[in-house]
Amino acid sequence: METVITLTSVSTILFLTLSIIMLMKGIRIVPQSKVFIIERFGKYTKTLTAGLNFLVPFLDVVRHKISILERQLPEFKISVITKDNVEVFLEATVFYRILDAASSVYRIEDVDSALHTSATSIIRSAAGRLDLDALQSSRESMNIEIAENLRTAAKIWGIEVTRTEITDVIIDETTKEAQRLQLNAERQRRAVIAEAEGNKTSKELAADAELYSAQREADAIRVKAEAEAYEIEIQAKANAEQTRLLAQAIADNGQPAINFEIMKRQVEGLSKIASSDNSKTIIVPTDITGVIGSIQTILETLKK
Repeated sequence: METVITLTSVSTILFLTLSIIMLMKGIRIVPQSKVFIIERFGKYTKTLTAGLNFLVPFLDVVRHKISILERQLPEFKISVITKDNVEVFLEATVFYRILDAASSVYRIEDVDSALHTSATSIIRSAAGRLDLDALQSSRESMNIEIAENLRTAAKIWGIEVTRTEITDVIIDETTKEAQRLQLNAERQRRAVIAEAEGNKTSKELAADAELYSAQREADAIRVKAEAEAYEIEIQAKANAEQTRLLAQAIADNGQPAINFEIMKRQVEGLSKIASSDNSKTIIVPTDITGVIGSIQTILETLKK
């Protein structure tokens, strides 16, 4: 009886133990930042994502545990030749993350080394199309170009290249000195151009001022000429009206109107002589009173 009880107890213990082992082998909890690569009989079966997953005990094996967090390649230095044949060194790094864990495991052995090799080739190609000045000033656009080309190359490995960074452009002292000389020459050239443009602007402004003055003077002369012409026209109209009235008076009154006009002219002439600044002595005809009296007589005749 004791032997039977012992065998039953051992069997129960073995069953429980086997059940626990089967449960442990059949359940996998995957962290949020990782994925598990599962193989069955040495062949890829599936990829376990974050959370609770079930396996076939003793048949399914977790072969690789892959982090899906973004990674960064160690910063590396590349020697490149620019378009203007200047050798410079570029310090660069690459940021990436794994999208297809199976491809990153079964298509490439060393992901970091493959990315480093591809990045070096792409960076040299991109830098070789630029001269030194453009390489220093176009770093952002070159980063975008390198990332796009590297992203295409790494896609087959199940890798997404998030960005690339050219962290520094290292130039030797000889090239730096040449750049300083070039910069000084460029500054002098700009100063000469600025001075020439200033002189040109000054002369243009002076010429514009002279032209404006000449135009204003011409406008003044034109206005004066128009005023004089208008005055002459008005005077001519007045003389014509006076002549017409005189002719009408002559036609109506005959000789007395003629005598009146002659005497009026004589009186106006004497008035002008008397008002002249150069006149010192005025000789008045003895019959001036007769002339004035004749004018009065003619006016009375004209009124009649």
